Amino acid sequence: MSLSSELLLKPPGRGMPTAPFLPMTRAEMDRLGWECCDVVLVTGDAYVDHPSFGMAIIGRLLEAQGYRVGIIAQPDWSSAEAFKTLGKPRLFFGVTAGNMDSMVNRYTSDRRIRSDDSYTPGGEGGKRPDRAVIVYAQRCREAFKDVPIVLGGIEASLRRVAHFDIWSEKLRRSVLVDAKADILLYGNAERALVEIAHRTAQGEKPKAMTDIRGTVLVRDRVPEDWAELDFSQIETPPATLKGDRVVVRLPSFESLLGDQVLYAQSSRVLHQESNPLNARPMVQRHGDKEVWIAAPPLPLSTPELDGVYDLSYARAPHPSYGKAKIPAWEMIRFSINILRGCFGGCSFCSITEHEGRIIQNRSEASILREIAEIRDRTPGFTGVISDLGGPTANMWRLGCREPEVQKVCRRLSCVFPDICKTLGTDHDPLIKLYRAARAVPGVTKINIGSGVRYDLAVKSPAYVDELVRHHVGGYLKIAPEHTEDGPLGKMMKPGIGSYERFRDMFEASARKAGKKLYLIPYFIAAHPGTSDQDMLNLSLWLKRYGFKLDQVQTFLPTPMSLATAMYHSGHDPLRPVRREGGEVFTAKGLRQRRLHKAFLRYHDPENWPILREALQRMGRADLIGPGKHQLVPRGSR
Repeated sequence: MSLSSELLLKPPGRGMPTAPFLPMTRAEMDRLGWECCDVVLVTGDAYVDHPSFGMAIIGRLLEAQGYRVGIIAQPDWSSAEAFKTLGKPRLFFGVTAGNMDSMVNRYTSDRRIRSDDSYTPGGEGGKRPDRAVIVYAQRCREAFKDVPIVLGGIEASLRRVAHFDIWSEKLRRSVLVDAKADILLYGNAERALVEIAHRTAQGEKPKAMTDIRGTVLVRDRVPEDWAELDFSQIETPPATLKGDRVVVRLPSFESLLGDQVLYAQSSRVLHQESNPLNARPMVQRHGDKEVWIAAPPLPLSTPELDGVYDLSYARAPHPSYGKAKIPAWEMIRFSINILRGCFGGCSFCSITEHEGRIIQNRSEASILREIAEIRDRTPGFTGVISDLGGPTANMWRLGCREPEVQKVCRRLSCVFPDICKTLGTDHDPLIKLYRAARAVPGVTKINIGSGVRYDLAVKSPAYVDELVRHHVGGYLKIAPEHTEDGPLGKMMKPGIGSYERFRDMFEASARKAGKKLYLIPYFIAAHPGTSDQDMLNLSLWLKRYGFKLDQVQTFLPTPMSLATAMYHSGHDPLRPVRREGGEVFTAKGLRQRRLHKAFLRYHDPENWPILREALQRMGRADLIGPGKHQLVPRGSR
């Protein structure tokens, strides 16, 4: 066990009392008797002291280690003044954009500015800058130029290497380079953060800490005692070099600028080197510097994860917000996160790139303690827990049954194209957890609000029965994403037949329970690999089953995902990428993307003109008319 693991399980503390809330003003620091903060955290979210908000976890974790931590939430970034609010931190600034990438937070898939922000009091938009990590880091440097800057959170994590950015339609450098920070933490960063804090307190410079997992640094060169393995050798066995000090050489930022195939190849290698049990460090040249990406962090053990969730959270927004509602807090205030990570590996999703494929589980006892905390401390609790979930509702305690296989596995997904034969799919522990949660005094209902992975659920009819009988209200959200094999293959999602098997089981269980329940499916328009014909087929499927969707999603290329590599390069990184062959079509023009979205909302009169035009162009004018089998009515253009 590493030093940082021991510290997470047994934090030393220094006799410092727990702050009711981490201070956001000098007046609060004075009331606590602090002359200065050891660490100042800067975030693009409002400060909610709850374990669903990353800055609260980081702040309380450092507090448990004996450090004085202050928070600057959603500062005015027009100057450095707001970044001086709490004075000069003794150790470092911790900078994050918040729980969301700031560009995803502010812009729709059509690149329109969103009018609201769920992580802001009153849902008000415009309270964080574009590329918040870069802007905040610059202002921290202006405020106190000699204080180290540590980047973290999902925006930094997904932009840790050269990446395609849809909002500028170009490749961008590692955010660490652009932010001119000292070190970047990616993934599950608790251990790395604790180690950096203690070593900084002992006089080390964060930018010199080259031996910590889950970190990114800028270095002048690769050390002479490290052997380099070129990325092109990964696909050609033997793709190994003897010894522990081997680093994978990724294509340089400059070489990727004019070579989209090279970008797809690089993206594939990046994801192949993601299993923390066998992944090697990687290095990528940016100009005259090397961006050094250490091996991914090892998953937190159950006792470590329990410790994170058992910290002294106030479980409420900071009092300075008064009665203003923070939508993200209202959504999760009665919900509980029971796991981290996802082994689904959906190509459009960023969860795997950030939290990893190995599931990290909380213990049943820790989960039940949090239910009691909600019951006893959260205003407005009526007995209903809104969710026991996480990235996926039903992956708790699932994972590889063969440790020796897991150590060498380099699959991009444990469930695609088929469920791996070594993956455990036993839902009995989860059923037991549900029953124990329902038995907590004061709890009248446990809903499951996170998405259910239906290809796993069908392996356990008892789980589907339990879910339907006790944990679904009027409807259950589920995400087949498409009906056609072409786009589903590029999404790394199971075929629609798997969804239909779950639907049949769900409906049978509902009838047996005497309940009238509905599945609400989610679909994606304009995903790489999706043709107009695919969207038409999906639209006809929706009409056949009577679905009239209100909310639909158009594919948004987010940094570092495999689907984004397809979008940018036109090639498929789910398999070895060649110069010729393997091309992937993607709807990119605004008009075609809107057409794909219109197919999902065929029932909306505003979409009928564009659908009529498309159906005539596709030779399917027979689908225009008043018949039940027809998609849109006749009318003028």
